[in-house]
Amino acid sequence: MTEGGENGGFEAHAIGFASLTSVMVSCEDYSMMMYNRFDRLSTRNLLYLQSELAALQRQQDEFDREDFFDAQTDVRNIARSWEAFESAAKVQGSNAAKRMALAKNIRRKIKEYKEAVMVDADMLALRRPSKQTFRAFNQLFVNVDGGRFPTLGGSSSSLYNDRHDISALARPLEEDRLTSFLRKHCLLLFLERYPDRDSRLAYVSTKRIAVAVGIINVLLAAAFLFGAIYNLYYVDQEKIKLGLIAGYTTAFALCISLVTNAKRSEIFGACAAYAAVLVVFVSGSLGGNSGSGH
Repeated sequence: MTEGGENGGFEAHAIGFASLTSVMVSCEDYSMMMYNRFDRLSTRNLLYLQSELAALQRQQDEFDREDFFDAQTDVRNIARSWEAFESAAKVQGSNAAKRMALAKNIRRKIKEYKEAVMVDADMLALRRPSKQTFRAFNQLFVNVDGGRFPTLGGSSSSLYNDRHDISALARPLEEDRLTSFLRKHCLLLFLERYPDRDSRLAYVSTKRIAVAVGIINVLLAAAFLFGAIYNLYYVDQEKIKLGLIAGYTTAFALCISLVTNAKRSEIFGACAAYAAVLVVFVSGSLGGNSGSGH
């Protein structure tokens, strides 16, 4: 989708939540499934929970100190044995009952805290929607073509003001730089359709882009390998050959780094293999054009 997702349609005769729902499920790749993380509220909730636990921990420490300095056998037995602790806690209003209530409160609160931490960690691990997708979604949300009024009213009208507060549920595919470039700057070549005459939202074919990227990658690989070999075949001077090998290897490295998402280690490995092929060709005797030349 130009400035949006891929391949889908949405219900035009709907308003409010119904309209927004239709937009969000309109893409087959679910790229429109994006929601506000409420980072400030989540952070404040975690701060409250950990402060509650800190207070409970201090209360537990106070009970532990009291038990340590209490010389009574029953108290020490309760501190050492869960069965004794559980039995003594059945007496209403006893110190053991208070300690048991605290232990159960700690159990509930620490479970709530750790679950909240893990959920928040999972939420933060979600990626933000791409700028293109978010811009398309936001234009629909604020109804750019219909006079700029939010699809949702009240406090919900500002839910999608900032892309940095939004997480996309569908994990986007890892796109190399060439795919991103074609998606952003060559949309007309891959345009599938517009949802309606008045909408500025267009849909593009991911499959067509993938095919085009594959073809370009094959052509580049062939050009760098056979082009370099063809060039070196007609060069006799050793210094020029070394210069050409260095130039082709540098260009190959730049091509990999710009067109793909290869890591540094992968780039080094590919360049080493590429340079090795060229060196082997130059040092060989293919066609009698090697070593000292003709």
